[in-house]
Amino acid sequence: MPVAVPGASEMDELITVTDRMRASIARVVTGRPELVRTAVAVLLAEGHLLLEDVPGVGKTTLAKALARTIDCTVGRVQFTPDLLPSDLTGVTIYRAATQEFEFRPGPVFSHIVIGDEINRASPKTQSALLESMQEAQVTVDGTSYPLPRPFLVVATQNPVEMEGTYPLPEAQRDRFMARLTVGYPSAEAELAMLDTQETSDPLAHVTPVTDAEQVSRLIDTTRHLYASPAVKQYVVDLVAGTRDDPALRLGASPRAAIQLLRAAKGLAAVDGRDHVLPDDVQQLAEPVLAHRVILSAESRLSGRSGQDVIGDLVARVAVPAPVAAPVRSAVRDRTAAG
Repeated sequence: MPVAVPGASEMDELITVTDRMRASIARVVTGRPELVRTAVAVLLAEGHLLLEDVPGVGKTTLAKALARTIDCTVGRVQFTPDLLPSDLTGVTIYRAATQEFEFRPGPVFSHIVIGDEINRASPKTQSALLESMQEAQVTVDGTSYPLPRPFLVVATQNPVEMEGTYPLPEAQRDRFMARLTVGYPSAEAELAMLDTQETSDPLAHVTPVTDAEQVSRLIDTTRHLYASPAVKQYVVDLVAGTRDDPALRLGASPRAAIQLLRAAKGLAAVDGRDHVLPDDVQQLAEPVLAHRVILSAESRLSGRSGQDVIGDLVARVAVPAPVAAPVRSAVRDRTAAG
């Protein structure tokens, strides 16, 4: 039975738009093409992104650049200890003139929500994002309100200054499809950054290259990319391996397997392919799985990280044989050009 994969026109649209998005973001986030590539892949996979690193490396800049490439609504929230759940979701107010209650939506009712320093807010406020991230809706005073599509939460947190912070619980971390570390740019990229940002803000020159309606179509196209049974088994083997690893006290959930496959489809889409390769799964195993596992006491004492454990797991789990492309596949490979 033929595999239902996107047609040539759908793939051409996907390739053209993602190329423009990556080029636009790369003008602001210089010298880190893999970071940009993964961020766009998470958007196409309809996931949420957690950016974690020290201050000043460009976490918020990446989030803003991604948002500005799309002509859509953007909500930005600075998380603080006194932030209330209603500050995110909105509040119902009483109108004396009409004698009726009116719902005033909060910033979460945006296509892209940028949450700065999410671990600064209380657990009660953090949990206000759980329903919106998982079900694309918000319930206030017993009434559920749908969120727009696409809906992407890009949250940042600083792992160094932990005083006065509330670490995200496992249930909250599990809602983020991927956690990325921005890292420092190379010396050449940092020098180029000084030249481009010496007199102006590069974000001011970022203009939309697509809109919310088109991104929704691209997400639907990405969902229908082909993943062979062997690739799906590889995903299951990796996730199951986290549950049997003695270095971990808690392995990845079934949601992690779903998220890993969807993220791999997003990466295939960014690279201009209509099918997923084992390489896509390998490249995303660490950012998708590492923040979902809990280390054993021995691993913590020995100084190992979740990234270390997932890296070792990827190295020892057998990779499936080369994957045959689906029946309709003449999509050009952009990986070398990207």
